[in-house]
This record gives sequence, C-alpha cells and structure tokens, in this order.
Amino acid sequence: MADIDQLRADAMAQIAASRTLDTLDGVRVAFLGKQGSISLLMKTLGKMTPEERQVEGPKLNGLRAEVTDAVAARKAALEQAALDAKLAGETVDLSLPAADVPVGSVHPVSQAMDELAEIFADLGFAVATGPEIEDDWHNFTALNMPDTHPARAMHDTFYFPDKDDEGRAMLLRTHTSPVQIRSMVEGGAPVRIIAPGRTYRSDSDATHTPMFHQIEGLVIDRNIHMGHLKWTLETFLKAFFERDDIVLRLRPSYFPFTEPSAEVDVGYSHEKGRRVIGGAGDEPGHGWMEVLGSGMVNRRVIAACGLDPDEWQGFAFGCGIDRLAMLKYGMDDLRAFFDGDLRWLKHYGFAALDVPTLSGGVGVAA
Repeated sequence: MADIDQLRADAMAQIAASRTLDTLDGVRVAFLGKQGSISLLMKTLGKMTPEERQVEGPKLNGLRAEVTDAVAARKAALEQAALDAKLAGETVDLSLPAADVPVGSVHPVSQAMDELAEIFADLGFAVATGPEIEDDWHNFTALNMPDTHPARAMHDTFYFPDKDDEGRAMLLRTHTSPVQIRSMVEGGAPVRIIAPGRTYRSDSDATHTPMFHQIEGLVIDRNIHMGHLKWTLETFLKAFFERDDIVLRLRPSYFPFTEPSAEVDVGYSHEKGRRVIGGAGDEPGHGWMEVLGSGMVNRRVIAACGLDPDEWQGFAFGCGIDRLAMLKYGMDDLRAFFDGDLRWLKHYGFAALDVPTLSGGVGVAA
C-alpha cells in the first residue's frame, strides 16, 4: 500500500497552498473525488484480508476525515478573506441622501374621490356605498323611470341574462342613484349622503367610457328647498376647484327622479390651451359649461322609498368624477384614465401620502 503519511503530507500541502476557491475545489477532487487518490486507495480495502483491513482501514478512514476537515477549514478561511477584502474596499457614506426608489402614485380619480369625500364630510355628509350589480327596481323603477325610458334599452345598459329571486332583471348600475334609494329604504329620513363609485353604460369616445366614476348627493329632511341645493353646489365647487370666483347658472331641465330639475353650468375661460373654471360665463372671453345635474327629489321617488312626501323633501345632484378631474387637472381624453400608462400616471399622479385636507388644499399635485 502507498505511504499514507506521504499522501497526507501532499494533501495538506496542496490545501494550504490553495489561494482561490476554484483551486481548492480542484485539490478536493484530486484527493476525495471518485477517482481521487484517497478514494482509489479506499477501494483497495476490498482486496485485503480481514486482518489487513483491520489494520489499514482505520488509517485510511482517518486520512479521509483529516483531508475533508482541512478542505472545509481552508474554504471557510478563503471565504472570510474574500469578505474582508470586499468590506475593506467598499465604503458607505452615511451622510449622503438615500437613493431614489420607484414609488407608486395615486390615480387622479382616486385623488378626486378623496377630495370630494373631504369636502362633503366638512358639510356634514356621510359616504354611502352599494352594489355595482343592481336590480332594475333600485336602478330604474324606484327612480320614477318608466319601462319605456331610453336608459332601460339594451344598447345603453349592460344587462345580465339572470334575474333575482323576485324575477327582477339584473344589470350593471348605470348611476349611483340606487345607493340613494337603498339609503332611504333602509335608513329612513333624514338623510345626508354622497354616493361615489363605479358606474357602467354602453358608451365609448374621448369623453365617455363604458365604465366611469360618478358621485351623487342626497339630502332628505323637512323644509328643504332649492336655495339649500344652490348653496351646497356652490360651496362644493368652490372648494373642489379652489377658487372663490365660481359662478353657477342653473338651467331648467328634466330628470324623472327630480322635479323641478336643473342643469348646473359654471363659468370658464381658456388659459394656455386648457379650460380653467372660474368667473361668469357672460364675461368677455368666458363661456358656460355644464358640469352636473340636480333638482328637488320627485315626490314619487320619496313615496317609493316608504317616506311621506308631504313631510319630507330633499334635493339630489350627480356628476362624473372623471370629468371633474379632467377639468381640474387639465386632461383632455377620458380614455387615458384607464390605459394604465405609467408615463401618464407619473405626470398626473399624486403622492401616496398627499392626503387632501381643506386646510392644506384638497388638490395639491405631487
């Protein structure tokens, strides 16, 4: 048998001389691999007599254990040396500002919804929500919309093939007005709520999308009149657009759920290619633009919700949140709101911690 002591000395010398992990791994393979010197020597034990194996076996096992431990120790030493060298060569200046990291932004629609909730909370309104999949009674019938109303047509409304347990047609709500109905039916009067949320209509162009965001307001109480409505809308629009020169024009209109009804226009002008809300529409260089619909709640709607219209009166209003955001922040194509373009969001988005407050400004851009 080869000289075990000489084999041990050679292995230890080569292990100690290894300066890299690759060199050390080559030494390991040369001695402990399948065809390594020690492994081949171990195979000779099978050819020995029992007496010889009893003598040589412990020696060979001891050699293999020594070389294995030596390789592991040298590997740990080389790794530690590499780490020490890396730490010595790299320095961190803790006085430097932290590197910029990618952060998300709040979508303008979400920001506008937060601004509206802040404004109306200051006016004493609560936020109410309801299902986006509605039945036609809450979405149409209770709102005094007859079966022949154009909004009930298939080309305007997304219907489901199924009906509810009472046989009513199911659909994607076309406005958040059903939330008003549910609030009156479930909570009675008085009521003072806003109902923001997603709505759906079969329509698509630069200013309309099949899904859009709407906010509606409802006040039901005793002795409510149009003066209350006008003051509420004027206060809301001044706060949202952050201008005191907002001028309203109420034009007679028709909605089946309000009587009398009024379209609400605001004065605006063009500045640097964009519409800027403010001033009277009759002033030079100004015009009128419709921003929302409103009116006194129809007696039939109040009665349909189980309230006495001789005791309770109220007003309601509604507008598109997307449209309000477009007007306030200078956007010209509603479809861009839903494209998911990170460049657009980076330009128009808001910082995540930019929570709107009336004292700090409800619409301070990031």
